[in-house]
Amino acid sequence: MLEKNVDLNNSTVLVTGAAGFIGANLVLQLLGRYENIHIVGIDNMNDYYDVSIKEYRLKEIEKCVSEKSGSLWSFIKGDISDKAMLDNCFTQFHFDVVVNLAAQAGVRYSISNPDAYIKSNIIGFYNILEECRSHPVKHLVYASSSSVYGSNKKVPYSTDDKVDNPVSLYAATKKSNELFAHSYSKLYNFPSTGLRFFTVYGPAGRPDMAYFGFTNKLIKNETIEIFNFGNCKRDFTFVDDIVEGVIYVMTSAPEKQDGEDGLPVPPYRVYNIGNSSPENLLDFVDILQQELISAGVLPEDYDFDAHKKLVPMQAGDVPVTYADTSALERDFGFKPSTGLREGLRAFAKWYKDFYC
Repeated sequence: MLEKNVDLNNSTVLVTGAAGFIGANLVLQLLGRYENIHIVGIDNMNDYYDVSIKEYRLKEIEKCVSEKSGSLWSFIKGDISDKAMLDNCFTQFHFDVVVNLAAQAGVRYSISNPDAYIKSNIIGFYNILEECRSHPVKHLVYASSSSVYGSNKKVPYSTDDKVDNPVSLYAATKKSNELFAHSYSKLYNFPSTGLRFFTVYGPAGRPDMAYFGFTNKLIKNETIEIFNFGNCKRDFTFVDDIVEGVIYVMTSAPEKQDGEDGLPVPPYRVYNIGNSSPENLLDFVDILQQELISAGVLPEDYDFDAHKKLVPMQAGDVPVTYADTSALERDFGFKPSTGLREGLRAFAKWYKDFYC
């Protein structure tokens, strides 16, 4: 077990992508757990998906702040590719910890809109690294992705595996983030940790994710397409488990130390955060349907079979994702554990309240 060496009480934390799915949930948990914490959130509020969901998340944060004395929340609408904005932000606030969750997400979208990924995931992340170099922080934590494993045949995926063959531009940008961070940690001796997230889901999630998109189509009596003829497996990970893992990592920065050559050993780590229990997509959809009916989103006599279609694999997709989380368990004693039915039930109830 690693020792905690970063105290988040009385600290100033930057969370980029703060109106995003993981970002907003992280902010809420940090506000609830720590005293006199000042969280600065940055988000460009782009319309990649329904902006009203991002606005909903920000309102939940504002509600939380109003009920928590002593802690502060500052929100900046901006893009991390804007170097001047970011520099002003770092100069003003003197961050202790930076959590970079801002990114252009989505595998399929990267095929048709590559520019967005270069701007946010490459230029934006480079700007973050430059600011952490110029304004030293105790720890930089950043989002990578399970997509970096590409079409690796070996499962479960381990952070010791080679990840040199990305199958999408999105995956390539995430792998590049890890390489950039390693270089900066080596050159400038500041602690960084990358987190490879596995298929995150839950209430107020991203509408471009399968479970959300399926739900939107089913309530419109449209047909949902299940890729690889239903033979895909995904390591679905509930958002609360993801956030728990992020917080564990935030409070334990890699130690600075010198190697035998007298030069700094990069204070750098990478972890998987996943449920370590891949679910067949057909089983996943069946549970989703049951929970949507239970929540009153779909009628009890809904003819599900008439609304599904099995189709081939799409470009950029992989047949299975499966996280080896042994390093996370070893270093923090933590393993994601929320069951799929429990997580989808929470989503279905939120969906009913938000849309119906």
